[in-house]
Amino acid sequence: MTFAMEKHDRHAILADRVFDGRSWHRHAAVLIEQGRIRGLAAWGDVPSDWPQHRLPANSILAPGFIDLQVNGGGGVLLNDDPTPDAMRAIAQAHRRFGTTACLPTLITDTREQTQVAIAAAREAAGHDGVLGLHLEGPFISPARPGVHRPDRISQATMDDLDWLAELGSAGTSLITLAPECVPKGFIRQLANAGVRVSAGHSEASADILLNAIDEGLTGVTHLFNAMPPLAGRAPGIVGTALAEPRLTAGLIVDGIHVDPISVRAAFAAKGADGIALVTDAMPSVGASVDRFDLMGRTIRLQNGRLTAEDGTLAGAHLDMASAVRNAVNLARIPLEDALRAASFTPARFLGLEHERGVLQPGARADLLALTPELTVIETWLGG
Repeated sequence: MTFAMEKHDRHAILADRVFDGRSWHRHAAVLIEQGRIRGLAAWGDVPSDWPQHRLPANSILAPGFIDLQVNGGGGVLLNDDPTPDAMRAIAQAHRRFGTTACLPTLITDTREQTQVAIAAAREAAGHDGVLGLHLEGPFISPARPGVHRPDRISQATMDDLDWLAELGSAGTSLITLAPECVPKGFIRQLANAGVRVSAGHSEASADILLNAIDEGLTGVTHLFNAMPPLAGRAPGIVGTALAEPRLTAGLIVDGIHVDPISVRAAFAAKGADGIALVTDAMPSVGASVDRFDLMGRTIRLQNGRLTAEDGTLAGAHLDMASAVRNAVNLARIPLEDALRAASFTPARFLGLEHERGVLQPGARADLLALTPELTVIETWLGG
């Protein structure tokens, strides 16, 4: 359930447990004024003239989730309809699952379709929880395509920076690429233009990845997936991501893409400050569909798994609340770490840590209420 309150209202939300993005508060209230966090207070210290909304007993109040990788939702796939309306529809479909901000994601497509998506993001960013655009491709490794169409994967040249430059003005945006498939200096120019750069669908060696980090690459897309496994003498992307504090690693915690023990190992290596839970969600999330078309391929949902005809995983049937539950219940991650990886860490990766992912004075009042079983009760967007 999502409550839309008047933007200029003052009100307080009271919960038995409040997680502010860093620490817990018992029997606390979050004070909201003009869509922003005014502060936290004990129940007895809430100003008498502030309307109060008390959550059910044992509820948890926490920052809204931020999803860096969401291909679709509510029956909408961004590649099918790269428009501002589709981006907003995807964001709205995930709202019921506690996601208050996201990057609608376009997987490898034609240059024309990609440019249409960038233009759409420039219009949609800042509305309904759409932060910008995540381009997952087209500059990825042909050896690690996943479900991406091989005929649309391309090798980057410096000339591609001309049309990619607009991504820097499309809200807060991200591109996933294979560092070994772009020229020297390519990543540096993207980073200088304000685009976050992440390594994914790649076979980059540790040396190549470290050079990319020096150029400004800061993320790893869906750690463990579409990349070689860690080996003792070939750390590759996985080993470098686990060892390198300059990298934030996205992680799909659906119990399918990554074994729970590997999830726990990643958190043990990087801590919640280095892991961002992502959904890699497809149109089936928030919709009653068990199949859809993805760029000419039929994708079927069976037993929670989305696959193409050849068995290739095709995104995930996952929402952020379920990702948090899975992190806690399957991988035995402490709740505060799972919540932080779903909110503050992705906010900080995007440079929005003072604006989102925390319940502190001045931050946006994007919040969610959870039951003790970690199902979403209510969601607030901008108060």
